[in-house]
Amino acid sequence: MSALAQEASWPAPSCVHAWVSGRVGGVSAALYSTLNLAAHVGDEPHAVAENRRRLAASLRLPSKPNWLTQVHGSRVVDLDEPWSGPADGAVSGRAGVVCAVLTADCLPVLLADRTGNRVGIAHAGWRGLACGVLEAVVAAMGTPPAELLVWLGPAIGPRAYEVGDDVRAAFVDSGAGAASAFHPNERGRWQADLYALARMRLTRLGVAAIYGGGSCTYSEPEQFFSHRREAPCGRMASLIWLGD
Repeated sequence: MSALAQEASWPAPSCVHAWVSGRVGGVSAALYSTLNLAAHVGDEPHAVAENRRRLAASLRLPSKPNWLTQVHGSRVVDLDEPWSGPADGAVSGRAGVVCAVLTADCLPVLLADRTGNRVGIAHAGWRGLACGVLEAVVAAMGTPPAELLVWLGPAIGPRAYEVGDDVRAAFVDSGAGAASAFHPNERGRWQADLYALARMRLTRLGVAAIYGGGSCTYSEPEQFFSHRREAPCGRMASLIWLGD
């Protein structure tokens, strides 16, 4: 149990540890109240450092998380090899290596193989989804898709996520069935379902065991940061690693 994070609810092997932080239990003030874990959003560096220390202690992390420079792209790095530069996904097959992404409306996607030998993570906003970050992280896992388990962490829900024609076109023009994830609203725009878009892409790859996807960062302000609701704001961390 952790007072600062919730554990992923999925039937992963016991050696797979997967968590996502909330927004309470830290020391950040004002817009970043209180458990902001991002160093790039304008929060005081000492507060971010203390929040990260508290999360590490609460989860008994085996090592420092590998914080990525996220750019809404599709690059995935293997943390078991030397790496540098921006990325929006990571994989590892070594015990104690902590994969992490930061989000505040975008979708964190956590992956593990059924044998507990490999884990991965992706930062999947609409741009990342559209340019193939899920396809890239599944490929980087090096495991047959049918042998993967996936957990969808907290993201902005379809009732709160209004987008324009450009976002819808990015998916509908290149993916069969994607239109069903967009519903017109009275403002002439679209309500987009990130969870549904992610499930479609994973299913198309051959991933069948997909869990999570029931939260809404925008409509749960007591628990989550939301960039769309309160920018600038803090970020939650999703983390996955192999252990005992």
